[in-house]
Amino acid sequence: MKKVVALSVIVVSVLYGCGKTGGGELVGVSRKAAFYEPDPYGMIFIPQGSFNMGLADEDMAYTMNSQKRTVSVPSFWMDETEITNSEYRQFVYWVRDSIARRLLGQQFEEFLISEDKFGNPIDPPFLNWDEPIDWEDEEYAPILEEMYLPENERFFRRKEIDTRKLVYEYQWVDLQQAAKKSNRYNFETKEYEGMVFDQYGQEREITDRSAFIMSDQVLVYPDTLCWIADFTYSFNEPLTEKYFWHPGFDEYPVVGVTWKQATAFAIWRTQLLNNYLASKGEPLVMNYRLPSEAEWEYAARGGLDQNKYPWGGYYTRNNQGCFLANFKPLRGRYGDDGGMYTMSVASFAPNDFGLYDMAGNVAEWTSSAYDESSYGFMHDISPTYKYNALPDDPEVLKRKVIRGGSWKDISYFLQNGARTYEYQDSAKSYIGFRCVRDYIGG
Repeated sequence: MKKVVALSVIVVSVLYGCGKTGGGELVGVSRKAAFYEPDPYGMIFIPQGSFNMGLADEDMAYTMNSQKRTVSVPSFWMDETEITNSEYRQFVYWVRDSIARRLLGQQFEEFLISEDKFGNPIDPPFLNWDEPIDWEDEEYAPILEEMYLPENERFFRRKEIDTRKLVYEYQWVDLQQAAKKSNRYNFETKEYEGMVFDQYGQEREITDRSAFIMSDQVLVYPDTLCWIADFTYSFNEPLTEKYFWHPGFDEYPVVGVTWKQATAFAIWRTQLLNNYLASKGEPLVMNYRLPSEAEWEYAARGGLDQNKYPWGGYYTRNNQGCFLANFKPLRGRYGDDGGMYTMSVASFAPNDFGLYDMAGNVAEWTSSAYDESSYGFMHDISPTYKYNALPDDPEVLKRKVIRGGSWKDISYFLQNGARTYEYQDSAKSYIGFRCVRDYIGG
């Protein structure tokens, strides 16, 4: 009997050892299931690779701002097309509805989630997105009235949302400042010892990790008046009045968006997906963001090194004499390529990666700050130069790289290696953007 008991103890010990400790071997932390990253909706996978960054042809403008060099870029996902009016409106409507829910939540508790599933209070409470809003409800309407234009500002008495109130508040972690050795946690003194600059340029002492969490707010509605402001003595009022909201322009690239608005959009897009995944108990994804200019150029080349344009050739026409992008051909014959202004995204063939409109239609914001000599000091792996310009910084520090050329540009700016800039707080009728997402793995 004693032998049987002893044998049972040995068997239980072996089973316990294999199940919990891997039999004493290093086997890693077990998970319920292997991680699989599905293809993000509307994005194309860009494999890792190396390429010669810079102009593939003569620097006709003599800009001398793109020293040729070989660089390497890790894998990432990129939007198949530029962000459209329809997609950006989803962001605008989300901000509108979140403000409405916050207002209604002050009197109607069903618009807020103030307790977790265990009954513990949540302070501040979350917005309840499952509760629909009836904008014409007699109880809700008086509360939501402040979101509309006042009577004296209404055109033909039309009741419209006051877009000046559509402000998005967002956060990000400043990893650049957190990575500085002087700002690290000191395990001997059990405290932080450095100083950090917030988003407004104010210096503050680091007392805990929250010092690296930056917050800002931005008006999300595009500058629709850019269609008039960008051009002198030109009749563009119809585009100002209809381009962003009319369904006929749904699949056109959004314009009139500043660099800060595009950056905020990427942060919102990240949270939109991660909040959904968290509700399903699934792993969070990497952040959406603007591409660095190296990533943008690598993606534009479509795997073809030394090519002048995304389609691989040295000319802007195909064998039938048709233009291959939407730009300013010849001596200002804008309509010869099929569009007087912007065109619906994906109107032309994609490059070899499957990306549309990497040349022409609208130029695109990148995350990189602009410096004429940055090619000389950037690293050769995943190169970029970033600078978070402060409100009081000189204008030269607020320049951001734009790539790809637009409907109003000559073919020089359509080249893969051509680079120029615009100020981060500028909204133009010829600048849009697209997002990238880091690939999880090699």
